[in-house]
Parts: sequence; structure tokens; C-alpha cells
Amino acid sequence: MTSTVTLSIRRLVSGLVLFVAAACTAAEPPQPAPGQVRIQSVEIRATAAGPVVLLRVYDRAVPIFVDAIVAESIHAALKKQKSARPLTHDLMHTVLEAFDGRVTQVSVTLKDKTFYADLTVIVGKNTKVFDSRSSDAIALAIHFKAPILVSQELLDSSGVDIPPEGTAL
Repeated sequence: MTSTVTLSIRRLVSGLVLFVAAACTAAEPPQPAPGQVRIQSVEIRATAAGPVVLLRVYDRAVPIFVDAIVAESIHAALKKQKSARPLTHDLMHTVLEAFDGRVTQVSVTLKDKTFYADLTVIVGKNTKVFDSRSSDAIALAIHFKAPILVSQELLDSSGVDIPPEGTAL
């Protein structure tokens, strides 16, 4: 039975990687679009409404509320810590690296009061952009030390002046 389970897991992981590799079409990573701003730092803060990810550029930040599990994953990635068992973002990081893949950039957007992200992945010489939850894309960007981008318009319209770390929001 154990060998059957192991074989099933191997097939699942192989299938996932082949799917990602097959989906990759372009040869070069996309360049940041004009008007995009690179996030300088990512912070996790606790608020009365729940955990929030702060995509910070100087003294402004775009706040994105996330669930506790994603906050834990992002926090661990920021602190270069590993959990006792891999979380989903840890697993995806490991799978991509095992097949010489990597996340090269994340672009966060806002549509109808919901944050989205384009997750750019390279496997071999192939590049593919995937629609993603912003929180998942941010977690993977941190794992791969990939740039996180937002438009200047998003930073201006949804960004907030941010107090120094350690100050309650």
C-alpha cells in the first residue's frame, strides 16, 4: 500500500510540474510596465480586523487583508523560517525549484475592491503568467526573492500613509 501511495504522490507532483511546464509559452520574463512601482518591503501586522500584509513603498503601503494561514506562510518566508510541515507555498516553492522553475515577478492589481495578482513563473526557458490570489503570489514572490509590483495609480488610490513598524494600525 505504501508503494502505491508513494507512486500516486510522485505521479501527482510530476503531473503538476508537466502541466506548469506545458503551460509556459514565452521565452523571456515580462518587463515591468511603465507606471509600475517596485515594492520595497513586505510586512505582516495584526489588526482588529485580522492579519494584514503591507506592501510598502517609502512611507506608503497598500494594505491587503489575508487569512491567518497565509499570514503565517508569508511571515515564515520573510523570517526565513520553516514550519514543522510545509504549507502550500512551501510545497509550490519546492516543486518549482526541483524542476528548475522560479517565480520572477508578481504584479498586484485591484478590481472591484478585490486584489488580484499576475504570478510570472519560468520553467526552463519558458515563461507563463498565472492569475493568482494576491496573497498566494506575494508568499511565492518572497520565497523566490522576486519583485512585487503595483501601479503608481494603485499606490496613490489604495495606499495609506504608514506609521513606523511597531505602531498599532
